[in-house]
Amino acid sequence: VQLQASGGGLVRTGDSLRLSCTASEGTLTNYKMGWFRQPPGKEREFVARIGRNGVGAYYADSVKGRFTISRSNIKNTPWLQMNSLRPEDTAVYYCAATTLVGQPTHPHDFNSWGPGTLVTVSS
Repeated sequence: VQLQASGGGLVRTGDSLRLSCTASEGTLTNYKMGWFRQPPGKEREFVARIGRNGVGAYYADSVKGRFTISRSNIKNTPWLQMNSLRPEDTAVYYCAATTLVGQPTHPHDFNSWGPGTLVTVSS
């Protein structure tokens, strides 16, 4: 499945953004969904994950308490609500899908990706 993240932009410290992820075709019902990000000059890192039925949300320590991952009831597409944004949250954000059993958090655990969306947080 081909994914597309959207909703990024330029914001100030403390602002909020909501990212969404859509599938070019098919449904995401059978996939666990994750959000990753890649800061400038750094490796891609895990942000959050949610189970197929919208349960089992799990977060990186760096975003816990500020970000919330959820899924749409209609199309089962994932959202990432980002509050209290900081300059260190600046990155290209990607959504990803996996059918892997267990608790995937590494990019290698996810087999469907798409173009990311850039989030820039100014100080």
